[in-house]
Amino acid sequence: TVPLSPASQILSNEEKRANFDRYGDAGESQGFSQQQHRQFHRFHDGFYFDESFFHFPFNSERRDASDEKYLLHFSHYINEIVPDSFKKPYLIKITSDWCFSCIHIEPVWKEVAQELEALGAGIGVVHAGYERRLAHHLGAHSTPTLLGLINGKITFFHSAVVRENLRQFVENLLPGNLVEKITDKNYVRFLSDWKKDNKPHVLLFDHMPVVPLLYKLIAFAYRDYLSFGYVYVGLRGTEELSSQYNINVYTPTMMIFKEHIDRPADVVQAREMKKQLIDDFLSQNKFLMVARLTSQRLFQELCPVKKSHRQRKHCVILLTGEGEKFAEAYEAFLAFAVANTKDTLKFVYVYNDRQPEFADALLMDRGKSGVVILERRNNAGKIVYKALEEPWQGSKEDNFILLDLLDQLRTDPGLLSSETVVADLNDELAPVFLIRWFYSTLDYISDCWDSLFHSNWREMMPLLSLLFSALFILFGTVIVQAFSDSSDTRDSQPSEKEETAAKTEKNDASFSKESNRIPKKGFVEVTELTDINYTSNLVRLRPGHMNVVLILSNSTKTPLLQKFALEVYTFTGSSSLHFSFLSLDKHREWLEYLLEFAQDAAPIPNQYDKHFLERDYTGYVLALNGHKKYFCLFKPHRAGDEGGTLGSCEDYDASLHAEARGKPSCSPGSRSIKNKLHKLSFWMERLLEGSLQRFYIPSWPALD
Repeated sequence: TVPLSPASQILSNEEKRANFDRYGDAGESQGFSQQQHRQFHRFHDGFYFDESFFHFPFNSERRDASDEKYLLHFSHYINEIVPDSFKKPYLIKITSDWCFSCIHIEPVWKEVAQELEALGAGIGVVHAGYERRLAHHLGAHSTPTLLGLINGKITFFHSAVVRENLRQFVENLLPGNLVEKITDKNYVRFLSDWKKDNKPHVLLFDHMPVVPLLYKLIAFAYRDYLSFGYVYVGLRGTEELSSQYNINVYTPTMMIFKEHIDRPADVVQAREMKKQLIDDFLSQNKFLMVARLTSQRLFQELCPVKKSHRQRKHCVILLTGEGEKFAEAYEAFLAFAVANTKDTLKFVYVYNDRQPEFADALLMDRGKSGVVILERRNNAGKIVYKALEEPWQGSKEDNFILLDLLDQLRTDPGLLSSETVVADLNDELAPVFLIRWFYSTLDYISDCWDSLFHSNWREMMPLLSLLFSALFILFGTVIVQAFSDSSDTRDSQPSEKEETAAKTEKNDASFSKESNRIPKKGFVEVTELTDINYTSNLVRLRPGHMNVVLILSNSTKTPLLQKFALEVYTFTGSSSLHFSFLSLDKHREWLEYLLEFAQDAAPIPNQYDKHFLERDYTGYVLALNGHKKYFCLFKPHRAGDEGGTLGSCEDYDASLHAEARGKPSCSPGSRSIKNKLHKLSFWMERLLEGSLQRFYIPSWPALD
């Protein structure tokens, strides 16, 4: 075979040929040329942009790897981060590619994230480009955005991104009463609250004037199990406390006190208190030697369900009462528990009066103290137990009997022969409803205050826009109403009809006594039905609309209109009802024509009857449906319906006939006229229900 020349090799290989055309070389320097070329991105013919010149990692491939372990996804945030925020606060950064400000704060963020994570705070990073749903859920409208999460609540960071501000921001997320300042004056009271709080108490001795952030984070994580106090050993007024417990003022010290306040149950000292050291120390001392069962959660933690024979744990429960009467039995049980502490045994006690269902399931007599050894079998409340036959008094004989049962239990688990199901324990330390409501209200007000003054104004713009719109509408309504009222007061002199109505109203003393609720002007609009508006108000009335027409005369106009307004006042909100009145003196023939189609309800007298022209239709009410050509009729009721105000008179029409014959009748004064429209409101209700009788006519007559 004849070896090819270098030129032939380049020409025969398309890749080498392309490299030679582009870089002028395809030999040993080819790798360097290609590597050098990868550092450039083609921007324009003859011009190349070098990112390394500016040191800006714009693309995701060159993003800082330290953020990778903090990246959050939506499901991870909802299912893990939010529940975990009840144990520790989280500092979350929302970032994106092509963000100059994100690159600017990166060194500070990296330093603070490592520092806070070592102290026990949570760190999270959300990439808005890939997790838009989570970024929108957190309320981030720009990048970078820093926020804090604690107890499921979000708080935004709005200060300069420096180390001190970020540390202070995380510290401000924590509640203010986590750690109590302890001195010689209050340490006895603090340590003596173990029985009321049902918690061990922790004293932190350090030479820092303020409580370190590490201690506050630890106190927040263990706040459900322990109460924390801080002693500044350099402060005057702590010498007695330091000397009593032999504290080394140069070394941070942590002590746990349980049932005995004169000596600590456990102590740890270290020049540098690390989080892992404190966690191990506190996790081993979360409960009292003999804790009181105050909730179902505590019962499940102290007495876990049996999972296997190797993980078998038993609870020795003292069921007793409160007060000095049972103090001796409790002290004897506590001494027995201290002397016989084991990993497989938990000693607890229950107040019978506070947990009556639990006590009744295990004891025959709640008035006496008793000891029960039990084992939980499932989370549904099933237990197996063995109760001491005699009440617990704390004597030596009782101690021997209990100790013998525990020795037998190690070799014979079948000793627990009784079986029952107990209900969940009551939460004794839960606040009452009013206190919970009060604290919830305070939290809501504080959240609103924080949102208003410390949140991003861009986030507050929709709320502020809605608030100012509502205020503008309210203010405009008030101004329009004020001008409307002022124009009403400046109206011209009252017309002749209004003067007549005013005079009649003054003379009608009986009507004023019975009802002071006279509708104001504009509340009930009643127009007169005349030949001018007859077509628009009746003949061409829109489908579904009705005109309620009151029949009156000139002499009865004012009282009938007043009573009519009172009766139909509650129906004025319906847009399909219109209210009018018809003068009987002008349009009697029109009315009698309509009534001919309702002979059963309102018979018309014969024209040869001498009382033909004396027929009184005042007080009649017609509901006219102009589109479907029918009407409903309301006839005045008997005057006796008002409770006998008019004696035993019958229908008002009959009284008029009797008067015409010369017989005595009731005086048709304003009261009797008003009584004509009695129960009109009930008739209106039936009208809207559609249960009234309808009288159809072929066509509407002309109104001359």
